Amino acid sequence: MVQSVFAVGATLGEGPVWIGDALWFVDIKAHRLYRFDPATGTAQHWTAPDQIGWVLPTESGDLLAGVKTGLHRFDPATGAFTLFHDPEPHHPDNRLNDATTDSRGRVWFGTMDDNEAGETGRLHRLADGTTQDSGLPPVAITNGPAVSADATTLYHTDTLGKRIWRVPINDDGTLGTPAVHVEIEDGAGHPDGCVIDSENCLWTGLWGGWRVRRYDPAGTAISEVRFPVSNITKIAFGGADLRTAYATTARKGLDPAALADQPEAGNVFAFDPGVAGLPVTPAKL
Repeated sequence: MVQSVFAVGATLGEGPVWIGDALWFVDIKAHRLYRFDPATGTAQHWTAPDQIGWVLPTESGDLLAGVKTGLHRFDPATGAFTLFHDPEPHHPDNRLNDATTDSRGRVWFGTMDDNEAGETGRLHRLADGTTQDSGLPPVAITNGPAVSADATTLYHTDTLGKRIWRVPINDDGTLGTPAVHVEIEDGAGHPDGCVIDSENCLWTGLWGGWRVRRYDPAGTAISEVRFPVSNITKIAFGGADLRTAYATTARKGLDPAALADQPEAGNVFAFDPGVAGLPVTPAKL
């Protein structure tokens, strides 16, 4: 059963990731980064210098943050954000939107048009301190980069195109030829963030779809979990055994009538996924 576990009411909750013993996530439009401790039900938050899409752990113990102005190092002890690299100085209207690390410590992250219209969003790879464009075709909203446990397959979401692509990863980090892995049918919402579980199945949040879905390695839908809110953005596996799924949601785009019908919109939810997740590999910077 899906249960609201943190009544944060985020405008655009996103980027959940389990680090240590807590769930980290963001509210993009509020420029806020959260650390939620499920054991106590309490949370801390920090204000980012601009819209913040995600954070990931690093080998050095701090966090890497995807902010509209670029990649930042974040120190939880001081709350300081320090610019690390701007991957797209030629696209000031883009912002960083979603990211993951693979088992080799490489960071895969996407950008998007902040107006959600122009096809200026690209997928990038950060490895050994260098950022490179992945070479995949641009889309308006990139989302949910996820990588198989053996780091040989990348899953890349074109949210407005309602497709999740499967792309081979070569040993040197370059990409092979994309193939459609999942295409979301009409009426089921738009694919948002995605994550891979320990059985190499893909979970995706469905914006406007009232659910998350699980797809097997062949791209066949095998289960789904319904929510009392419509905009589910992404899940993360957490807890000591990585067997609890935490989901971020959003109030963005909901009119007063919809908000009245969805009083828990924007909260963090939890449910039993029936499978364990994969540990997050710290980024190698």
